[in-house]
Amino acid sequence: MFGCAALFFLTAAILTGGGEKHETIQETMRDAVLHTSAKIGLFGLEVNPGLISAFTVTGVLILLALLVRIFVIPKFQYRPRGLQLLLEQAVGLFDGLARSNSPHRNHFLGAYVFTAGTYIFVGTIFELFGFQAVTTMGHSIALPAPLSDINGAIALGVLSYCVILSGGIAGNGLRGVGSTLKDFSLPISMSFRLFGALLSGALVTELVYYYIHLSFVLPVVVGVLFTLLHALIQAYVLTMLTALFYGEVSEPAHKKEKKKKKKSAGNRAPANQ
Repeated sequence: MFGCAALFFLTAAILTGGGEKHETIQETMRDAVLHTSAKIGLFGLEVNPGLISAFTVTGVLILLALLVRIFVIPKFQYRPRGLQLLLEQAVGLFDGLARSNSPHRNHFLGAYVFTAGTYIFVGTIFELFGFQAVTTMGHSIALPAPLSDINGAIALGVLSYCVILSGGIAGNGLRGVGSTLKDFSLPISMSFRLFGALLSGALVTELVYYYIHLSFVLPVVVGVLFTLLHALIQAYVLTMLTALFYGEVSEPAHKKEKKKKKKSAGNRAPANQ
């Protein structure tokens, strides 16, 4: 059955051709990165499609959070199952990540990494639904993932850096600010890691869609695999890095000094023996 389906779509690709293309592959790839021509009107302004995606994903997550808080959480049972079990596993995963990397201060950190991880995952798989929007030029486009826009990736990277900075201030005051500001390249690396990973999947899918012999069946497989893979990996990587740096800058200074003394004593012991 799979062979027959593959033969059918291959025959259809050859007979129907690729249809009319309004732009070259270079223009397609450039628009996917810079959004120079694909702009959407919003309250009289021309904005990138990623901003519309960001507003949509944020609204959906807030609505789901309200529904869960009002209708689901009051019905929680002592023995979890179904949706309750899924929610507890998700919360426990990010809470454990926060506790293991920041044992001193982790209450706010656990809530933030859960929110950031959920936003990255849902925002990445959002593009799989293919919601359509009309550009200012009158063309129909599918809304991309919010973080495939460099502005969205930078915003999330800077926000994570501000959370790390707040941990340094809460844990060590001005000394924590200095230790956090030493890693001034952190928001840049976090932002471009997100942007590059998510954009690579979008570019590969655009490339597969563009060519005639690859424009049937294969884009579905490639798009789903790349999207799910990036959603899981990037949600884990950003939350882990945020928790790791947050725990490092929020650790009390006197405990760091004790650790250094223990390490130096351990290194001297074998030499003395």
